Amino acid sequence: MKLIVQKFGGSSVRDAQRIRNVAGIIADTYRAGNQVLVVLSAQGDTTDDLIEKAREINPRASKREMDMLLSTGEQISIALCAMALEGMGLPVVSLTGWQVGIHTSSAYGSARIKTIDQERVRQELDKNKIVLVAGFQGVNRFGDVTTLGRGGSDTSAVALAAAFHADLCQIYTDVDGVYTTDPRLVPDARKLQEITYDEMLELASQGAQVLHNRSVELAKKYQVNLEVLSSLERKPGTKVKEVAKMEKTNIAGVAKDTSIARIALVGLAHSPGVAFRVFSLLGKGNINVDAIIQSIGREESKDISFTLPRADVEDAVRLLEEQKETLGFDHITVEDKIAKVSIVGAGMMTTPGVAAKMFEALYDANINIQMINTSEIRVSVLIDEEDAVAAVRAVHALSLIHISEPTRH
Repeated sequence: MKLIVQKFGGSSVRDAQRIRNVAGIIADTYRAGNQVLVVLSAQGDTTDDLIEKAREINPRASKREMDMLLSTGEQISIALCAMALEGMGLPVVSLTGWQVGIHTSSAYGSARIKTIDQERVRQELDKNKIVLVAGFQGVNRFGDVTTLGRGGSDTSAVALAAAFHADLCQIYTDVDGVYTTDPRLVPDARKLQEITYDEMLELASQGAQVLHNRSVELAKKYQVNLEVLSSLERKPGTKVKEVAKMEKTNIAGVAKDTSIARIALVGLAHSPGVAFRVFSLLGKGNINVDAIIQSIGREESKDISFTLPRADVEDAVRLLEEQKETLGFDHITVEDKIAKVSIVGAGMMTTPGVAAKMFEALYDANINIQMINTSEIRVSVLIDEEDAVAAVRAVHALSLIHISEPTRH
């Protein structure tokens, strides 16, 4: 008997009709002779609605209390879906993160999973029950509810699949797989039959919203058999695996991220250890920094610019201003009307000129590049936010992306 983990996102359970559809998928999987462990997100815009309710009461609510509030969305989803499955005559139980025993760090709002207890879930599976788990949440060493951050239900699903050595982890969304770019922006975007963990991780990290990047990290680390597919159409999706194709393509996809901002520290002391002090301070504040650029030092000072999630700007500026005298900078500038556009592909490692073609596409579209950041399989550029969609279309249209048939085994 196979164990299959299935995760359904907010759009898949947004209303009663969608919940019944999800229950049908779960039922079919169970009736096929499988053990089924399901992770659900909050319905539709529930999380955003809860955030707005919190702002009405206290715009500066503590992260602990925000986690208490936001975790309720997933609890609603699992209870409603369990009711739907009960109505179909199927044995089912719904469990919150703390009932399962998903133990996390204490970084409220962005907690990391440390361990997962197996006893409760095993007991329920051994009773031939379908187990529904609230995604996005866990419990810390103080017994407090924690949340895993945006996209955390993906992470919950993959972590459970790894902990229970599931045969397959299916991530159901409102699209039928991973595309070369967002098909809502570029109609001729093509679906990938397969993609490597590394490519998927880069795309997820650069703004592609199909999978959360932390879930892909876990899938790669524990070799989870992962598939992305649609809850609205019964057809094969995209498989995420270690090696996807015998002969690699240049570019697997184009992604954009409009949820970032750039901070510049102007007039930093030009001395050893300054960068260490800046970024260790931000790290201790649980602020994740992406691209970093340091200017050529002037006589006694230099500038450092970096990008970070827009939601973290206020906390980052506060931390830096509190240590202004220690760090020795003149002033801070913040720019939040920016976007990052990235191309990703393992074939870039052995194909010269790919970055130049991307820059040519942006030049032809009259889009100015503010910052460039690269890895072995990625090139990212920082541009004005208003140019983001045009940039994606221009880069995708330059015939950079060539999809080869997957290797048959």
